[in-house]
Amino acid sequence: MSLLSDNGMPLDKIALLVGHSGTQVTEKVYRQQIRPVIQDGAQAMDLIFPNHN
Repeated sequence: MSLLSDNGMPLDKIALLVGHSGTQVTEKVYRQQIRPVIQDGAQAMDLIFPNHN
């Protein structure tokens, strides 16, 4: 759901999508930013498996 938030979907619409009656739980649980974690993981994999082309 953080990807939806990152791309501009309003929090109230995300809450409706996941079945929450309000936005409080949505904000605490689903709106965590995962992009930095994905980028860190991709960089680590690039170091482990360098491109040999």
